[in-house]
Amino acid sequence: MAYDQNNIFAKILRGEAPCFKVFEDDMTLSFMDVMPQAEGHTLVIPKYPAENIFDLDPEYAAAMAKTVRRIAPAVRKAFDVPGILVAQLNGSAAGQTVFHIHTHIIPRTDGIDLKFHAREMADFKQLEKHAGMVKAALQ
Repeated sequence: MAYDQNNIFAKILRGEAPCFKVFEDDMTLSFMDVMPQAEGHTLVIPKYPAENIFDLDPEYAAAMAKTVRRIAPAVRKAFDVPGILVAQLNGSAAGQTVFHIHTHIIPRTDGIDLKFHAREMADFKQLEKHAGMVKAALQ
């Protein structure tokens, strides 16, 4: 499958669709997932048109890893959780629903189940609040 320039993450990168931004540098962008599996579910994407890990330039893969390493502790701190799930899905058979490579950073607490992936839109005011919490924890 060829990279679709009209996927939602490509639109976010071009400024054609909004997001609740947490962090941005020259190679990556991090923002709140609008269909979170848990409160605080945050995404990291590269500013590179790759559908999955197999298409991703190695320099951008390294940049994504660095950003994930920066954002994950902030999410853990902001949501005061004992664990963080870091996941990256490649292909529809693996559960990928947006075909621009992205990494999920999901707060985890024992005994609290994750919501289903990509099923229910979150309240935007809540996402804005959560983005602010993560940004504050980055300081």
